[in-house]
Amino acid sequence: MGKVYLIGAGPGAPDLLTLRAAKLLAEADVVFYDALVHPDTIALATKAKKIAVGKRAGQLSTDQRFINRILVEAGLRHACVVRIKGGDPMLFGRAQEEIDALDAAGVPLEVVPGITAALATAASLKTSLTKRGVSRSVTFATPRVGHGETPGEWADAAANGDTAILYMAMGEVEAVHAALMNRGIAPSTPVVIVENASLPNERQIRGTLETLPTLVAERITGPAILCIGQVFGPIDARSSTTAEAIVSTINN
Repeated sequence: MGKVYLIGAGPGAPDLLTLRAAKLLAEADVVFYDALVHPDTIALATKAKKIAVGKRAGQLSTDQRFINRILVEAGLRHACVVRIKGGDPMLFGRAQEEIDALDAAGVPLEVVPGITAALATAASLKTSLTKRGVSRSVTFATPRVGHGETPGEWADAAANGDTAILYMAMGEVEAVHAALMNRGIAPSTPVVIVENASLPNERQIRGTLETLPTLVAERITGPAILCIGQVFGPIDARSSTTAEAIVSTINN
């Protein structure tokens, strides 16, 4: 019996992979990878058998129960098995289902975290998700539900946070817009859609909650994050003045 490693590949750019993840990929006997993992990241597994088990909305996807089963089987046959997912496996990555299946079969496992897309998006925007006097809380949510699942109260959670980051929301923008407006979020609240965060073809589309439905008129084909909150608005004059005063002090 070997060990299964659930690895976060990060937001997309291969050089944002952790050192531990790169080391394990190089040692792996078999690698099961998601659709959003960059080819250069997968290529680090030089001696492994590579098996695609991706999931994309509206496209042919691998059933989660099948993934659970083959992870168990691989863990019983190989010394080093890597299951690599985009972002961080513990955030909207269905990692718990795989962990439970491996635990039930008695297969050792380890989780190797990755940079989740929300944090890479904040870095690309050069905008902190928290800011004194503006945002003291951040909500990560998704309106996406699987077959037979109930939607839950994602919109309540998003409305109650100072800053909201929505994953997998592009296919349901009209419903997202209506849900957030119905919960009293101001129409003027800044929003940003970031597509392909951290990659050379990244796009940033800015607007307000009121204009959100029109922002997706430009076709979005890559993975995208929807950011909502006052921290994404323009820097106010007071902050600019403070920054200029600090620079002046340093220069003098």
